[in-house]
Amino acid sequence: MARGQRTNLASLANSVGDHSPVEQTAAMTSHTAPLSDLTPNPRNPRDDLGDLSGLESIADMQLQPAVVVTKSAYLTLYPDDSITTRFVVVNGCRRLAAAHKYGRTDLAIVVNDDIARDRITLISASIAENVDRQDFDVIEEAKAVESLVKECGSGHEAANRLHKTEAWVSQRRALLSLAPELQTALRRGELAIREARSLARVPLEQQVVRWRAAQDKKNNDGHNGTTDGHSPSPSRIIATALREFPAKPQLLAEVLRTHLGPDGVKTLLAALADEPATV
Repeated sequence: MARGQRTNLASLANSVGDHSPVEQTAAMTSHTAPLSDLTPNPRNPRDDLGDLSGLESIADMQLQPAVVVTKSAYLTLYPDDSITTRFVVVNGCRRLAAAHKYGRTDLAIVVNDDIARDRITLISASIAENVDRQDFDVIEEAKAVESLVKECGSGHEAANRLHKTEAWVSQRRALLSLAPELQTALRRGELAIREARSLARVPLEQQVVRWRAAQDKKNNDGHNGTTDGHSPSPSRIIATALREFPAKPQLLAEVLRTHLGPDGVKTLLAALADEPATV
């Protein structure tokens, strides 16, 4: 499945494995539940649900029900989590957030406690909803894959659960070996995944130095675009941050601070305030 495609219930079933309990969901009867009965999955691999504007129509129409498990089924797996509602949303956390944001009072759901038969199945179902979304933060994705590997006991089994190759699982896990500065650059779009995978094989103390050296070389050679397979141009990075501004305003702030510098930021703020710049 190409990144950016939406995971539906059928593909979710495949992602959790053969004879998955999720494959039965499409045949289940949905009913509505008030939002007060629904809690988003505390183990959702996404820290940020992204831009919800594309789901604004949920105020009038919900095209696909959310898949939920009961409170008791969830707490059997994670007894230390605090759940006060009747249900936990496993597939449909963005729909739930959009319903709250755009004034909907209830949500169509299907209850499938078999998804909570064990932690591996629940984690796999949670990852399957997000892993191929274009706006899924790559570091969040890596952390989600790492959590599944720990539950499964091996990368091989995790790959089978996600219907991915072992190499894909290994590459995503490797991103967690990056220095924090490089993880931030990857999230901003300043560091390409291919380059990040290469840097992850370098000793931690050398990673940032090598990346900066590569950046300096490209700048000196006049290669600032993406045609060489390396880092995107500053204009592309800023354009990406602008697109994600509604959901991640801090990302745009960090990108502008990086590329404009302190003086440039002051000039921009003065221009936005329609005041003379004093640098």
